[in-house]
Amino acid sequence: MDIDFKINDFEGPLDLLLHLIKESKMDIMNIEMEEITKQYMDFIHQSEKMNLEISSEYLVLASELLEIKSRMLLPRNNMNEEEEEDPREELVNRLLEYQAYKDITRVLQEKELLRKDIYTKEPENLYHYVEEDHTIHADVTLEDLVKALQNYYQRKEDNKPLNTKVTVNEISVSSRRHDIKKLLKAKKRVSFFELFPVVSKEYIVATFLAILEMAKNRELVIKQEDNFEDIICEVV
Repeated sequence: MDIDFKINDFEGPLDLLLHLIKESKMDIMNIEMEEITKQYMDFIHQSEKMNLEISSEYLVLASELLEIKSRMLLPRNNMNEEEEEDPREELVNRLLEYQAYKDITRVLQEKELLRKDIYTKEPENLYHYVEEDHTIHADVTLEDLVKALQNYYQRKEDNKPLNTKVTVNEISVSSRRHDIKKLLKAKKRVSFFELFPVVSKEYIVATFLAILEMAKNRELVIKQEDNFEDIICEVV
């Protein structure tokens, strides 16, 4: 076999040995030790003639191949032939493990190349894109209101079945705004939950949207003195 490659072409002795096995089209599970050892030693000798530096690990594997080759030449006891350990077994296992490592490395390199085509951007503050008119002018956040409404809705549902009957007359947001204005004009200051006297899905949704719209238009102010205390709606 002609050897026309340099020792620097390989990452180590196992890489070289695996290459020789593939070039010779050998079965890695049934390596022809005499032939593969000859090819490996030819490579070492040619590298020495070319004054290439050969690391000690290549020489170590060369001695291992010669040892395995010599063990393969020894006569075997016919009675215990099946029980005797194959001298090539440890080498084959190392080659299979190294092959798996190379395959994984190749996949990771491909993924790294794909990752280079993906560009990401650091998150930025989008607050300056929010229009001021969409802000709820209140001491509590929209999340606080939604959570309070969910708790209130759940308590009412536990006490009384929810009325899901379809009715002809729909409850509009504008009508609930009108009712809330009248209530605030009379009381000036009411609990957030007082604005939901009727427990029905349509009524609660229309009322909640009316409160948000009125808060946005500065028609009422929503306050909460402390955490977990009652939420108060006041007329501006």
